[in-house]
Amino acid sequence: MSSRLALGENRKRMVGRLTAPVVAAALCLLALMLGLLEWSGHEVDRIARNRDEVIVSQILVKSMDRVGHAQEATTVWSEAVRQVVRRPLDAGWLDRNLGIWFQNYAGIDEAYILDPQGHPIYAMRDGRRVRPETFIAVEEVAMPLLARLKKIPAARKRTGADIAMLSPGQADIAMIRGRPAIVSLKPIVPDNGAVHQLPGGDSIHVAVAYLDDRFIGEIAQQYGLAGARFAFAPPTDDTLRSVPLRDRSGRVVSHLVWQPFAPGSQVIAALAPPLVIALLLVTVVLFVLANRLARRTHDLEESRLHAQHRATHDDLTGLGNRAMFEQRLDEVLARARRHRTLLALLYIDLDRFKQVNDTLGHPAGDALIRQVARRLVAEVRGYDIVARLGGDEFAILIGEPEDRSAIEGICARIVTELERPFDLSGSQAFIGASIGVAVAPGDGLDRTELTRKADIALYKAKIEGRSRYVFFTPDMDLDVRSREETYRELRLALADCDRQLEVHYQPIWSLEKNRMVGVEALLRWQHPEQGLVAPGDFIRSAEETGLITVLGEWVLRRAVQDARAWPDLRVAVNVSPIQLRSRKFVDIVRELLQGGISAERLELELTETALMAASGDVADALADLRQLGVCCALDDFGTGYSSLSHIRDIAVDRIKIDRSFVNAVDTVPGAALVEAIVGLARANGLRLTAEGVETPDQLAFLQRVGCHEVQGYLFSRPVAADAISRMLARPSGGGDVMSPPL
Repeated sequence: MSSRLALGENRKRMVGRLTAPVVAAALCLLALMLGLLEWSGHEVDRIARNRDEVIVSQILVKSMDRVGHAQEATTVWSEAVRQVVRRPLDAGWLDRNLGIWFQNYAGIDEAYILDPQGHPIYAMRDGRRVRPETFIAVEEVAMPLLARLKKIPAARKRTGADIAMLSPGQADIAMIRGRPAIVSLKPIVPDNGAVHQLPGGDSIHVAVAYLDDRFIGEIAQQYGLAGARFAFAPPTDDTLRSVPLRDRSGRVVSHLVWQPFAPGSQVIAALAPPLVIALLLVTVVLFVLANRLARRTHDLEESRLHAQHRATHDDLTGLGNRAMFEQRLDEVLARARRHRTLLALLYIDLDRFKQVNDTLGHPAGDALIRQVARRLVAEVRGYDIVARLGGDEFAILIGEPEDRSAIEGICARIVTELERPFDLSGSQAFIGASIGVAVAPGDGLDRTELTRKADIALYKAKIEGRSRYVFFTPDMDLDVRSREETYRELRLALADCDRQLEVHYQPIWSLEKNRMVGVEALLRWQHPEQGLVAPGDFIRSAEETGLITVLGEWVLRRAVQDARAWPDLRVAVNVSPIQLRSRKFVDIVRELLQGGISAERLELELTETALMAASGDVADALADLRQLGVCCALDDFGTGYSSLSHIRDIAVDRIKIDRSFVNAVDTVPGAALVEAIVGLARANGLRLTAEGVETPDQLAFLQRVGCHEVQGYLFSRPVAADAISRMLARPSGGGDVMSPPL
């Protein structure tokens, strides 16, 4: 039993020997933590006091600079220079821009304007205009500052924070009307070279900001200075701190008093007891959680910034997108309204970009877009705005250009720059740019109106031949409204085709067979109010609005239906590339051919420019039509940019010589050109039809050079279908072309 007691005592002593060091270590750690907490709290208090003292030492400098910067909002302004020398003074304008406005804008309590001789000509006090003689209360402080300001060269100064001032100035702290105040002087100077001032001829703007609770409260909130206020004497409360405020002469004007920030003491008093109990656990848990939270916060912030950037920028070029462009446009328009400055909006659309995509592929198209973006940025100033609106459309904002000629210079450089070849994966691509320009305020100061007019000007540039720039003019707006009216009325006409629309036919005569061998179907619109409307006045509107598909199908069906009555005639119908792009067009032609007209009697005509600019869909459609046996003719040959080899590649059966060349055959150059066209066409196995034949001399020339077929007023104007039937019924219907039935 005694042995068991001895073993128990030994176990207790062993536990004591193991426990004592742990307890001692725990007590030491606790003491260390408490001492560290106490020391860190006082150290934090010391750092906080030092921080307050640094802030206090800078407050007056920052306050005076703040007043000076506020004055520069309108003292560096050419319009202000004009207004202060104007006689009589426009007091209302001075209130809004140099007087009462400053109280709302920067909290300035008094404002004065001195003429170059230092005499007051305007005064504002407490938000209302007063007599200029009120300046006498400020004169004792302001005049020494004015003398020093006159000695400063007209150059920009920099503050201690290296923030550039726009104009020199002088400021001091003084007692004004028994209250401490900041007095700041700034010259009224122009912001551009449009207004010139003689040396020493500046008017002076004097601002007085009283150092009251409102003024220091705003600054204290900005710099985190608790309970800051101005007092005439230092405080007697030991919990407060203060520093004297001195003017330039060293005289004490007031005292700045504040409540020193003591975060360390507050933390010790609030957290010491619970912190001792749970310090280790809380530290570990907080460390882990904070670490995870920091990582997640960092990831979320990166994701937010990335999403924000993608929402306002174009992924391909890095330029601003449409959303950012519209936002910036609103901002610069507001500035243009405020300062009455010019603003140019450029809408840019790339020419022949689709051909690059179709020929070299979409990766090459993307590379081209990036190169275009770089060239556009290089041609404008650093503060101008370049954006990609989508596809091959760009926009540029030219802020405050000198005049219209400066805008024209930028546009000309852009057009020239984008005509230079682009290197794309070892190939060279040639494009161009059409630019529409609208200028504010002349063309409007509303975003919607300005962009609409720039878009109208861009459309004008494209239809005038591309690779050019066009400024908006009011007559363009009238043209747009006219096209819109035509569109509305054409829709009504399509709803009642048989009453308003009709097809006339112009005979085509064979010079080889000496008889009529075909007709060309020509659409006529019998407007209920305007009478007969020529196709040139509404076909373009139909193509732009997509109505050409419905209109063209109606003409084709009517022409095929009428042609059933003329089994010996070929019928030619004009079609648009827009129709050919439709997947249904070939099916429609196939359906019509099954209705009783042979394929070789149907000839589809496309203009040269439209055919050469057509897409691969058009070429595929033409190939399918050729398989059906339908002929293809190229209308208005010679007015575009096609080559005979290209025409042969897309299987054109016939070319039609434009009437402008036929009219010129009575001249040596014109005759030589037509003769060359006939020779080249015959060499390539193409049939020829000459349009616009009006005189016997023209007919004789075309017979001599070997033209196959002719049409024109010499034979017949376009006539209704029943007139064609009557021609065929006459004995002369198949007779000598020199005596055509008219």
